[in-house]
Amino acid sequence: MTGTRSGGRVTLAICAAAVIAGSMGRLGGQQPPGAGQGRGAGRGGGGGIAGSLFTALDTNGDASLTRDELKTMFDKWYMAADRAGTGASQDQIAAALSAAMPQPVASVLAAGSDPCGGRSAQPQVPCPADVDKMMAALPDKAPAKPKQPRRVLVLAKASGFVHSSIPLAARMMEEMGKKTGAWTATVSYDPAVITADTLEQYDAIFLDNTTGTYLDDPNDAAVTAARRKALLEFVRGGKGLAAIHAAIDSYHGNPANTGRGGGPGRGGAGSTLALQIVAQGDTNHDQRISRAEMAALSDAWFDKLDPEKTGKVSQQDFAARFMTLFAVPAAAGGGQAVNAGLWPEYNKMIGAWFKFHWNDPQLIVVKIDDPKSPLTAPFHGQPFEIRDETYTYPMESFSRQNVHVLTSVDYSKMSEEDKAKEPAASKRTDGDYALSWIRRDGKGRVFVEAHGHSERVYAIRPMLEHVLAGVQYALGDLQADDAPSAKGTTTRAAK
Repeated sequence: MTGTRSGGRVTLAICAAAVIAGSMGRLGGQQPPGAGQGRGAGRGGGGGIAGSLFTALDTNGDASLTRDELKTMFDKWYMAADRAGTGASQDQIAAALSAAMPQPVASVLAAGSDPCGGRSAQPQVPCPADVDKMMAALPDKAPAKPKQPRRVLVLAKASGFVHSSIPLAARMMEEMGKKTGAWTATVSYDPAVITADTLEQYDAIFLDNTTGTYLDDPNDAAVTAARRKALLEFVRGGKGLAAIHAAIDSYHGNPANTGRGGGPGRGGAGSTLALQIVAQGDTNHDQRISRAEMAALSDAWFDKLDPEKTGKVSQQDFAARFMTLFAVPAAAGGGQAVNAGLWPEYNKMIGAWFKFHWNDPQLIVVKIDDPKSPLTAPFHGQPFEIRDETYTYPMESFSRQNVHVLTSVDYSKMSEEDKAKEPAASKRTDGDYALSWIRRDGKGRVFVEAHGHSERVYAIRPMLEHVLAGVQYALGDLQADDAPSAKGTTTRAAK
């Protein structure tokens, strides 16, 4: 994300309510490294970052939080971010949060932002141990011979939640292309590469766990429009798009309290908290927050934490009420905020948008919906188990009338206890939770794989073979039936 400086105000490239609501659950349950089941493990309960934040906010150590303590810490965060007195970017605010707060808060905010120790808000270097496992799992050959030398642009920009697996997935694309000869990959973390002129040299784009409004420039509507147009025309003109996991967690609105909870121990918690602060504190909707707005937000948050108006909040009450701080306002006219696509053409092209996830390492039984497809050949027609963060999609988002489903969650194999983790408001009435699919968009081709949150996924050879085949489909080198899976549609083979 980018920011500009103006008059002592913090300018942030925020991602609207979509990313805010999407990120809030992860904050609520995150625990310090070492808790739970290791990096990537699911988190839950009332501790985690809520408990750590309370420790930082309770400056006099009396096991209760006062309004003055909260306001003092908010002001400290602001001043640490805006040292020059001219404003700061969201990344600077996130860095200030980690620097200003004592351990274990700093470790919680940094945890997973880099898989080898939290070095940055958006990691670009994979952990060597994860690379070694990925390299050992790489396929030996491509399922199709490239029709011509292929170039793939790997876009690894995340404007919302940042996955620690981003650099590993990027490295996978580089090494898989080299080993199999299927393509040459170029990795970029800068959305400015998405221009009509730049894209002429590529045959496909690989969206590497992009989140939020990752293409947008909040300070330049013309640039945003040009990037969106370039991406759509690239695909519709006959090129390819492959997307993994959090590309589905992009350009959507998401209601509060959907249960996207217990974020695993990876990436971007500091940035997410900064995003929450700015999005709610920006009362004049100018994508900026002043010191006065920051102070007003601290008052608003304390009012939520202290509904009885006792003037003090215990640690237990803080943990219990922490998630109420991040509710997104209801839609106009009252009622629950409406989940909606923010860029309908993108939403349709990708095929779905995020609503809820089962936390990593949730065990999922994957069924093969199209065992005849060359893209599912690595699974040999057999269902398999995987542990990862698994997305679900609202009814209005995903439909088999729009995509050709390759694999999906075998919902019948999920326990009632695990099914109940998904709030009633998020449940699909059809129990249809696809995991990978393909579709045609204009003259182009799109492949989506919903798993790929955890580094462990990139050490599973059949999954890498599946991604390899999917990218080759997107490139136009591997033919596959891509007709929508809904009954009554006419099948066809990709040309």
